Parts: sequence; C-alpha cells; structure tokens
Amino acid sequence: MPSIRLTEEEIRYVALFEKITGITPRDTVIDPQYNRIIFIVDKNFAPLAVGKNGINIRKLKELTGKDVEVVEYGETPEELIKNSLYPARVISVKITKLPNNGSIAIATVHNEDKAIAIGKQGRNINRAKLLAKRYFDIDRIKIVSPEQSQ
Repeated sequence: MPSIRLTEEEIRYVALFEKITGITPRDTVIDPQYNRIIFIVDKNFAPLAVGKNGINIRKLKELTGKDVEVVEYGETPEELIKNSLYPARVISVKITKLPNNGSIAIATVHNEDKAIAIGKQGRNINRAKLLAKRYFDIDRIKIVSPEQSQ
C-alpha cells in the first residue's frame, strides 16, 4: 500500500468530520471533478458516520459546500472496490495484472445494479477507481454483468 500524505485542506476536513460525526476517518480524498469529499472510515463505521437519516452528511455538505461521501475501508483491493461501489450489489471482484505492469479490476454486478455501480455521470465508478489507485495501485475498473464474467 502506498504511503498517503494528507494536505492541509484534507486535514481540516478530517477535523470537521471528527467534530460532527465523532468518528476519526482513516483517510480523506478531495475530488474536484465531482465537487466532493470522500471520507474513508473503518469497517462498520459508515452508518455511524452518516448519522440517522443522513443528518451528519447533510451538515457536512452545508458547511463545506461539497458533496460528502463515506466509504468503509477494505483490507484487500476486492473488499475496498466492493465497498466503494455500494449500494450496488457486487457479486465478485477479480484483479488481473496487465502485461505493462498495471492492474485491472473486474467487478461483477447484478444486472439491475449496473447503473448504480456506474452512478450518475460515472460518479460511483470514478470513486472506486480513485480509491483503488490510491490504496492498491489498480489502474482500471470494469463493471460487468454475471453473463459477461464467465
């Protein structure tokens, strides 16, 4: 796993997130392309971070002026990609090394969840790509349906 250094701006967002949710995030990623902040929290802490009916996320969005997303950390690339594509139901994730030293992850998703996995304007798949690259140096993610994965 590459070493991750937070910028001053990210550290300020971490402090704000902690103050509002009471949870210390593992990491923070600012995504200017989609005007959002992605907080990575430990396993099982996402519901607490989001708060009842999303109250904490709404408060953070109001204070930062950016969309706020919470993703649970995964110890393996497969687990992290699965978590970052939530709420899509991911059946499996397979990592393949490419000849040019890169890697590609192929996520098999239920047909009816394919659009959710990709997200509006590619938001969700982009979030998964950002996190997979940041933590496990995976270059690409491809979403396939069960029929395509055989």
